[in-house]
Amino acid sequence: MNILFIGGTGNISSACVELCLARGHRVTLLTRGQRDLPQHPRLTSFIGDRNNAEVLRQLVESTRFDVVANFVGYTPDQVERDIAAFAGRIGQYVFISSASAYQKPPNHYVITESTPLRNPFWQYSRNKIACEDVLVRAYRENGFPMTIVRPTYTYGPTWIPCAVGGHGYTVVGRMRQGKPIISHGDGQSLWVMTHNSDFAVGFVGLFGAGAAIGEAFHITSDEVLTWDEIYCTMARAAGCDDIELVHIPSDLIAALYPDVGAGLLGDKAYSVVFDNSKIKRVVPEFKTTVRFAEGIARSVAWHDQDPARQIIDPAIDRMMDEIIAAYRRALPDRPA
Repeated sequence: MNILFIGGTGNISSACVELCLARGHRVTLLTRGQRDLPQHPRLTSFIGDRNNAEVLRQLVESTRFDVVANFVGYTPDQVERDIAAFAGRIGQYVFISSASAYQKPPNHYVITESTPLRNPFWQYSRNKIACEDVLVRAYRENGFPMTIVRPTYTYGPTWIPCAVGGHGYTVVGRMRQGKPIISHGDGQSLWVMTHNSDFAVGFVGLFGAGAAIGEAFHITSDEVLTWDEIYCTMARAAGCDDIELVHIPSDLIAALYPDVGAGLLGDKAYSVVFDNSKIKRVVPEFKTTVRFAEGIARSVAWHDQDPARQIIDPAIDRMMDEIIAAYRRALPDRPA
């Protein structure tokens, strides 16, 4: 197949590109050219602005793509521009949405693709829902060959997951310095961490699948962990035998840092377990093989290979200290 990735150099998409090339597909990347691009005889890179309709037109007029995979669609106008450019010219359009689009708070901890989409807390998720609405309408009214994919927290060798503070080295740096770690809520809400190599199998498996047209899928790990387990597993990978977890209500974090709180109240604050039956029916080869203990060990090892990668973000580090201090001031007689 001939595949266009809008994006293709990020945490999730890079693993999907790698798998496509390993399977013999031809791949074109449309990127802004801000990251180093992989080199491969079946890989073509096109530097341009994905929001420029003329750039999209040039791509589809020069090459017939079997699949367009959009990893950098965040607003309905971007999706509408893609539909205008690709309608009638491609075999399938695969849009990366987000599992955070599912109903928050959830009515049930088991999430299926039929779980309603609603997120009053996080604008990012509402934008993804609006993008999905545009695609569903285009499919129903004009037969636009779309497929929607909703990842949850997906990480790879260059990412270290963290619910409060992004995905950099900072949380491991704090562990190694003996500083306290924020575990939101009581630390017992259920979550899944999906390795990008596992995600890629499900994602690429949807390419060219007739049963995927007009459908939505989430692709997540089957391993369910609490957030306390996530941080303790991370600590073991980092060689930290004992860490201090401070349990802080998500509402308090949101009050202090609304941007961070949106991603908690709009996503990570709730227990969720994803039913992957649908993706497994359409892509029978999909299964999650990388357990979090193995995956996070790879991520820590990648950072340890080069001291230049071990960057503690001072703003994030300070934010964590401030949140912990505010919590302790509010409950001076209660151990954290």
